[in-house]
Amino acid sequence: MGNVVIHPILKEVASVFTRVGKQVFLVGGAVRDLFLGKEAQDWDLATNARPEEVTSLFRRVIPTGIKHGTVTIRYKGYSMEVTTFRTESTYSDGRRPDHIEYAATIEEDLSRRDLTMNAIALALPGGERVDPFQGYDDIKARRIRCVGNAEERFREDGLRPLRAVRFASQLGFTVDDATLAAIPGALSTTAKVSPERIRDELEKILSSQKPSTALLLMEKAGLLELLLPELTACRGIDQKGFHRFDVLDHSLLACDYAARQKFSHEVRLASLFHDIGKPMVRKLDETGVWTFYQHEKVSARLARNIGLRFRYPNAVIDRVVHLVEEHMFHYEEIWSDAAVRRLIIRVGKEYLDDIYALRQADAYATAGTEPEPGFLAPLVSRIDRILAQGRALSLKDLAISGEDLMDMGVARGPHIGIILKELLEAALDDPELNTREKLLEIAGKLNGRYTEGK
Repeated sequence: MGNVVIHPILKEVASVFTRVGKQVFLVGGAVRDLFLGKEAQDWDLATNARPEEVTSLFRRVIPTGIKHGTVTIRYKGYSMEVTTFRTESTYSDGRRPDHIEYAATIEEDLSRRDLTMNAIALALPGGERVDPFQGYDDIKARRIRCVGNAEERFREDGLRPLRAVRFASQLGFTVDDATLAAIPGALSTTAKVSPERIRDELEKILSSQKPSTALLLMEKAGLLELLLPELTACRGIDQKGFHRFDVLDHSLLACDYAARQKFSHEVRLASLFHDIGKPMVRKLDETGVWTFYQHEKVSARLARNIGLRFRYPNAVIDRVVHLVEEHMFHYEEIWSDAAVRRLIIRVGKEYLDDIYALRQADAYATAGTEPEPGFLAPLVSRIDRILAQGRALSLKDLAISGEDLMDMGVARGPHIGIILKELLEAALDDPELNTREKLLEIAGKLNGRYTEGK
């Protein structure tokens, strides 16, 4: 750690600046990642050249944030954001500076940044380190610390507290005590941040190896109560049977398991929210045991509210809500094939892999131990066998259609849909009935029942 290799493309770009007497530095997350031995994904540059000067130096320049002194260079297939040294003042919207002024030095520019590990610059082309806030030492110590006064940094930009805890999850760092203690005083600023920006940070937290690191810090600092009060309501809600943890810790463990297994983002969300309805339905039964009947339905409703609150895409919301609502089936080998077919229909073939994953995460979080190897194998094997048989699992799988019913004399209207649904139920109970001849025979009897007395 400490010795970094500057990419040849960065050296080429730097030479364009230095030929005209301008300074240019690699800054931000790319520098941090280099010191962590990671490949830098995005290159951000800082320079004393003005945006119009940068534009004159390169053939392809996009004015992506010109009012904040930022342009994007396209060079040999690479994109680099280039920002003129600047300082900032007043953040009335809790996110963006109301005013910027160009600065004379890289040190002034670094002073406006949020965390010390993000306030290091490498002079290009040689890579000499500029580190006025000892960010390199903090990276070595795996510590997250604000630049200067933490309370001021967080009051300037309400997203910064969430970024601090998010980095703790992503990097496995600890948050400096003074930095964490400053977050509660900035909650009113965080409340001003747009739902989309909050959502983006939450997605990054759930994409980390251990989301609970950030979520527990959020709980400690008051961010969880502000942003996800449905989760904080789960603290102290003890459970029955084999459960070792309250509902909140159970949910966090399930989410961590989903992240560790690299399950889809929707499964991670569903793992986090699958039990959030429990505080609302909890009741003591006659034996003194807590029950949570129908909690999956309430959890699904709350999960939808959260998705809408943070403006998730409708497709994501619908998938998460469906997974949460269907996570409570209890399969036993005595189930009939018809019961398994009905489970497939209720869950949906396209959701099966995700519901298996959610059940694994839920099972792990019961006691914080790996579920028995293959604990879902009997069900999965049986579902696979039934799917391979190609039996009717939806109206479109039936051997007849609504047109056939009308051809046999069923009046156009709601009776057609009702009869088709009853035919599907019959085919689910006995797949051998799914032939044109047999279904038309059953349909005739059903139609006669509906038309009696007319």
